[in-house]
Amino acid sequence: MLKSMELARISRQRASDEVYLTLRQSILSHLFEPGERLQVDEIAEKLGVSLTPVRHAIQQLATEGLIEIRPRSGTFVAQLSVRDIEETFDLRMALECLAAEKLIQYITKKDVAEFRKLLVELAQPIDSDDDHRRHQQDNRRFHQMLIDGAGNHRLSETYAELNAHLQIVRAHSRQTGWAKRLKIEQEEHEEIVHALESKDLPRLQKAIRNHIQRSCRSLVEGLKDS
Repeated sequence: MLKSMELARISRQRASDEVYLTLRQSILSHLFEPGERLQVDEIAEKLGVSLTPVRHAIQQLATEGLIEIRPRSGTFVAQLSVRDIEETFDLRMALECLAAEKLIQYITKKDVAEFRKLLVELAQPIDSDDDHRRHQQDNRRFHQMLIDGAGNHRLSETYAELNAHLQIVRAHSRQTGWAKRLKIEQEEHEEIVHALESKDLPRLQKAIRNHIQRSCRSLVEGLKDS
């Protein structure tokens, strides 16, 4: 009897996890748009689950800041203001500079070679939507390598939550001048790798700050124009 109860509990937990992951991905991929009201009953019906795992998932996503629960109004996909974006980038910059402090102590020639290999990928031209998606993935991987190199799991988890918020904004930011910005971005990435290779922490942290501050300005300007 005890084994049966334990198995049922695991099964319910798995359902909650699956609903959470499905809703989270739906928000990040813009199946649900920023500001859109979420109909809990409809979501449960479409996913073929009861209301309970959907409500649990919504509470978890609200804790992460991806969903807003407004009393007497409903449940909505979060929208980020310019101030939200700037504060998020401030935190991102602090985390990447902290990661750099840790990473630079242990970085190897093999690690630098991986960064340089990625630089080649990031330098590829962007001529289509597929190229754009590929570039964004490579760009995220570049920064994730900085974070992962610190070997701090809590830092990695916090960084992932910040990036989830920014993914929502990026898809709605009408950034123009890709060719010019790509050249600047590539130069910034190369400066980061040069600083890593020389194990020059002040230079590395300055390069990270310059890159992230410029990225923030570009994203905010694109959001204002959207």
